[in-house]
Amino acid sequence: QVTLVESGGGWVQAGDSLRLSCAASGRTFADAYMGWFRQAPGEDREFVAAVNWGSGHTYYSDSVKGRFTISRIIVKNTVYLQMNNMKPEDTAVYSCAAGGTAWMLIRAEGYKYWGQGTQVTVSS
Repeated sequence: QVTLVESGGGWVQAGDSLRLSCAASGRTFADAYMGWFRQAPGEDREFVAAVNWGSGHTYYSDSVKGRFTISRIIVKNTVYLQMNNMKPEDTAVYSCAAGGTAWMLIRAEGYKYWGQGTQVTVSS
């Protein structure tokens, strides 16, 4: 069984930065993907970023490219999402996901394991 625990959410002002962490326990993920998704009230879950656990290759949605950075530290079994120059439209519950496949890395259904989510609020 895999457990994912997110931390680092909170309230910031537009232009500020925030870093989310996702600590995984239970297994390692070889060449699978770990990703971050977000869901704003009344909206569908949206892909944010993903990283290949083995190679470190990263992928971003157009809405966050250039502002957010996903990374992982293998020895800590932890994935991070560094969010810079944040905007009010970044406000959402951010969830960490693991066990993703290359052909579905931007789709929520492509991931096997999910964290409980952490709220991020950006005020203007």
